[in-house]
Amino acid sequence: MLLKSKNTILRTLLPFAVIALCGLFCCCNKAETSSETVIGTAETDISWEDISEDYLNESEDKSQSEETDQGYDLPVNESERKEAEEDCRKVMGYIENIYLQADKGEASNVVLANEPLLQMKTTLGETGCPVTAVVTYSDMENYEVMDSFLNSCREGIEGSVILYEVRSHGGIGRKKYQFDGKNLYVLSSDAAWNVKNQPVISYISYTRLKKWDYTEKGWFCYELCVPEESEVSEVVDGSHMVRVKPLGEENRRMSELCVEKVGYQGNNLLCSDWDTEHMDKLDYNGIYEYLYQMKYQKKYCPEENQTGIPADEFESLLMEYLPVTAEQIRSWAVYDPETESYGWADLGFANGALSFLGNSFPEVTDIQDNGEGTITLIVDAVCEKVQCNEAFITHELTVRFADDGSFQYVGNKVLGNGLDKMPEYQYRMGNQS
Repeated sequence: MLLKSKNTILRTLLPFAVIALCGLFCCCNKAETSSETVIGTAETDISWEDISEDYLNESEDKSQSEETDQGYDLPVNESERKEAEEDCRKVMGYIENIYLQADKGEASNVVLANEPLLQMKTTLGETGCPVTAVVTYSDMENYEVMDSFLNSCREGIEGSVILYEVRSHGGIGRKKYQFDGKNLYVLSSDAAWNVKNQPVISYISYTRLKKWDYTEKGWFCYELCVPEESEVSEVVDGSHMVRVKPLGEENRRMSELCVEKVGYQGNNLLCSDWDTEHMDKLDYNGIYEYLYQMKYQKKYCPEENQTGIPADEFESLLMEYLPVTAEQIRSWAVYDPETESYGWADLGFANGALSFLGNSFPEVTDIQDNGEGTITLIVDAVCEKVQCNEAFITHELTVRFADDGSFQYVGNKVLGNGLDKMPEYQYRMGNQS
């Protein structure tokens, strides 16, 4: 059989060459072999050394190809790396004064308030690039640029765009999305402030997007290529969501006012069906702390050694936001008549069910005026983790506003099969009757 290349020889003759060598060394009655074994054919004379080198080169090429095909930890072009680092340092300079003047608190891990973060977002918007901030419901600066890029990707048009993200610690993330006509890639780099308030580059990576979508509501949802479960000890979540199109001023206002502080974890106000005639299944002991934060703009922290919440404090707060009486609350909630207090416990593994809904946040997407002094908010539960879903569930929340701007919740209804996606609700103080 004629061999046309060294690679063909490798694949065809390597097993026979190994057997032949073993035979040569083991059989003492054979003629002594030379120090270099030669395998010959009518067309080619190739040494074992040549075959070994070809085999190693081919294996290395295959290994590199498989690594590239995984889509993560891709090699970063040196010019792209340099551009990303220089760009990060430059834009950090734009927001330096805002960072220096912001209240950083006493903790070692800096977490800035929303106001300076939004100021940074506006300032970086002057670059003409799209800019987001880790402030719930905040609009993307220059969103039209990102919208145009993603629509072009849908049409198979090659291009790139740079998105800046203002982080809670006052640094920035830079993401350069690149579309080659088939696949979408992202070059991610992070910049933070060191103890001397100098910008440092903390992270650079290049990754292919495993899948992505740009929804009609304006969410850019994608999943990065990440190591599979068989490759790592812990599951790596490559899900990301970026709101591109503005939420809308009134939708944002109602989101912040009515649903942001309540959410879907630790209470069932927004994730169960109820109305003014059916309020007995609400978790009043769980709802309390979220209404407290809504009213006082701070987290509820019981006094030291306090085992319950005084009845007058508990009942007055719940009656402010819900159409219930003190007698009804005492009947439906966990109440101790001897101490005249309501049960209280921090939310933890023992009294909370893990679910995708618990990692979601509510977003008002539409408002309907019922003409009877009430409005109905159409709310989507945006699940950024694993599910990467702009509407894990959708529900209708009915609210009644008073002339002074105060309001009460008067009903909620989960649409479609949303209730089927949720585990059985676990009450804060144990199952209610």
